[in-house]
Formats: sequence, C-alpha cells, structure tokens
Amino acid sequence: MGGLDALRQFSLIQWLREERQSRKLILFIVFVALLLDNMLLTVVVPIIPSYLYNLDESADVVLRNDSLSRKGPEGSFHTIVSLYDNSIRLSSSNFTTSPVDPVPPTPVVTKLLQNSSDCPQSSSKLLNENVKVGMLFASKATVQLVTNPFIGPLTNRIGYQLPIFAGFCIMFLSTIMFAFSSSYTLLFLARSLQGVGSSCSSVAGMGMLASVYTDDEERGHAIGIALGGLALGVLVGPPFGSVMYDFVGKTAPFLILAFLAVFDGALQLIVLQPTKVEPESQKGTPLLTLMKDPYILIAAGAICFGNMAIAMMEPTLPIWMMETMCARKWQLGVAFLPASISYLIGTNIFGTLAHKMGRWLCALIGMVVVGFSVICVPFAKDIYGLILPNFGVGFAIGMVDSSMMPIMGYLVDLRHISVYGSVYAIADVAFCMGFALGPSIGGSIAENIGFPWLMTIIGIVDILFAPLCIFLRNPPGQEEKIAILMDTNCSMKTRSYSAQGTYYQGESMDPEYDDYD
Repeated sequence: MGGLDALRQFSLIQWLREERQSRKLILFIVFVALLLDNMLLTVVVPIIPSYLYNLDESADVVLRNDSLSRKGPEGSFHTIVSLYDNSIRLSSSNFTTSPVDPVPPTPVVTKLLQNSSDCPQSSSKLLNENVKVGMLFASKATVQLVTNPFIGPLTNRIGYQLPIFAGFCIMFLSTIMFAFSSSYTLLFLARSLQGVGSSCSSVAGMGMLASVYTDDEERGHAIGIALGGLALGVLVGPPFGSVMYDFVGKTAPFLILAFLAVFDGALQLIVLQPTKVEPESQKGTPLLTLMKDPYILIAAGAICFGNMAIAMMEPTLPIWMMETMCARKWQLGVAFLPASISYLIGTNIFGTLAHKMGRWLCALIGMVVVGFSVICVPFAKDIYGLILPNFGVGFAIGMVDSSMMPIMGYLVDLRHISVYGSVYAIADVAFCMGFALGPSIGGSIAENIGFPWLMTIIGIVDILFAPLCIFLRNPPGQEEKIAILMDTNCSMKTRSYSAQGTYYQGESMDPEYDDYD
C-alpha cells in the first residue's frame, strides 16, 4: 500500500509539472496567496485591540499590587487579587484599606463580575488604544507602500515567479512571529514584515494573471476570481480570529495560517519553479510615467478611498463596540462578517458584469454606496444594527475593486506597453495607502472627535470622489496603437479595446493561447 500511495503522489506531482502553463492553475496559486495574505491581515482585527488592552491592564494591576504591597497591610493585596480577572481591572481604593481577610463573593457579586467582564472599566484608556492599535495596523500597509515601487520594476527584470515565492517565505515568518509575540514591539515588527511579503505576493500575482489572461473580458473575470481569494480571506479572518482567540487563545489561529502558507509554498515550488529567472520579453513603461497618467491616477484613487473606509473601521469599530455595546470578544470579529460576505459576492458578480455595464459606472456607483453605508454605521445600537451598513460597505468595495483592478491592465494595454508589474504596483500602492492612512488617521480622529464623525468624514470623501470615475468611460489610447488596431489590411485577428467591450477584426487567428489551454 505504501508503494501505491507513493506512486499516486508521484503522479500528482508529475501532473502538476505538466500543467505548469495552465492558466487555471496559476489563477489558483494567486487565489491561495491572496487568501493567506488577507486572512493574516484581518485575523488580527478582533485580537489585537483586546489583547493590547489586556496587556496594559495586566501591567497596571501588577504595578498597583506592588505599590500596595509596600504601602498597605498584607490583607489589601489579597483583596485586589480576588477581584481581578484577566480581562478587566475591577479593583478600587475602597477595597485596599480593609485589613480583614477577604470575604468570598456572593452569587450576586459573582454574576455582576461576569457580566461586567465585557465592559471595559477604563474608558479613557480604551480611547487611547485607538492610536496605538491604529499605528500597528497601519505599519503593514506603510511598509508595503514603500516596498511596492521596487517590486513592480523588479518583476519586469526577473519575472513573477521568484517574487511571489519570496512573498510566501516572508509571510510564513510573519505568521510565526504573530503566534508567539507577547509585546507591542514584536507585534509591530511582525505586522511590518507582513507588508514586505504582501507586496511581493500581490504585485507579482496580479501581474502574472494580467500576462497570461490577455483578453480584456477574460482578464476581468480572472482578476475577479483572484479577488475572491482576497474576499474570502477578509470574510474568514475576523470571525475566525475572534472565535479562536476567545475559546482557544492567541497562538492557535496563526499556527493554522502557517500550515496554509506551507501548502501554498509547496504548490509554488512544484508549479512555478521560482528558481528560474524569466524576465519580460520587452521593457515596460517606467513607473514614473505610469504615475503621471491621469487615468491611472483616477483608478488608483478609487481603489485607495474605497478601501480606506473599511481600513478606518478595522481598528476603531471594535473599540467603539467595546465602549458603547459592551461587546464580547467573539462579537468584535463577527461584526465584520456581513462586509466580508458581501465583498465576496460583489467581486464574483461584478468581475464579469462590470465589463458589460461599464467599469467606470460600476466604480462610480460603488463609491457612492460606500459613502452612504459608512455614514450609517454609527447609528447602530447593537451588533445586529451593524449588519445592513456593513453589508453595504463590503458589497460596494467589491464593486470598486473588481472594476478598477482590470481597468489598470486595460489602461496599460491601451496607452502604454503591455507589461503589468509596474501598473499593479501602483494599484497595490493605492490599496496600501488606504490601509496605511486609514488606521493611522482614523485612530487619531476617533480619539479626538469620536467614531461617528470619523465615519461621516470618510463617507463624504467617497461620495465626492465618485464623479471622477466618469473620466474612465472612454479613455484615449496611443495613436500608434489605435492605428494598428484599426488597420483593416492586417491579416491577423486584432483585439480592439473599449470600456464597454472587446471587438475583433480580421481572421480568427489567435495563437497566444496555444501554450496555456
């Protein structure tokens, strides 16, 4: 039986190697890479605010106990310990002056302590956590923002295989650090390291898809599926993290993600052969030239401001829920579940539909819906009131991402050289700016003027930006590319791009798919 199993395993590996050029297999690898990246991105959302608050509270209690053990009678120290649990600090000076032995709590007191464990006692300290948590969340996107301009041109020189595998290695190291870090400094370092790995995975992955799916409609469908991996990571991450943290502990969810990373790395080794350097056949448009293109900037702006809404909610919504709803740990992550589900639905629906209805219109409607949805979030009185606005936020962001990601590749085909590493570096920079500025600025705004005003501001910004998407309705192309596409004397079948569809001229001759299907 052992030999038979080995033969089956060998056959599987052989099949994977033979299907190395399959576009579907490459799409699956990118799907898993984005799934892992975004699960690690969001699994910390419900864990970190509560974990850091508990660390600070534990440190305060230790300092107070040390101080009271030196100043007060011995009995006061025991009284504090009997009233303290791992979640909150319930001790006060009224208990520290009693020299008598502590009285066992009555059933009424025990029930009160259990109910109050969901409500933080120090609201001022909880508000201060906004900035601390926001800076930690923003560190990943900030590092990714700095790394992206180097990864994009690098993929043009050495290909996509090696960078995406390097992204897996760095992501695995970051996941292990998250599992065993017990201080703010180490958590900050792990989050920052994740930014480097995420930059490699997302830029190389999107560029690889754009290079093998050359048809505009097929590319939109493929990128929509790949974004489904992102959506699934966002969907599973928060509830998975909160439930595991509440019932198992902090380490368990990260160890599970580490096993997922190993699976993706093994698949990349077999299929992509990342030891080979495969540069692009032609030199791509310089990154600076692409960044000066106003149409690329509009598409990047839509990605940035659309995702900034959810990025601002990630560090501030759990703290606001703890403050106003006395939410339990598992509820802090489950609150994001409607947004995650609707994002998954939105990316799968509009990956294909946006091409038919016009990607510019899809993005415009999405930006408006994002704006109104986030404005409605603070009106919720309990976790059930968050379902509808969060669903709207996720669905609308799915509309924006599934429209603007393909249009980035389309703009390069139409106006520049069809090499995609740099343009998807810009797309990822825009995504990262939303997740870098969102938590850092959002945490400060929430601390100073409150969470409701924070949601109102970002909602208005999204609504005001939406009309700019009209400029993407019919972007002009390079004259020489238009001349080639419109040349009726050309015997080869050519592809003419437009914002509404793809049109073909000439005979049915399209050899570029022969190596993949």
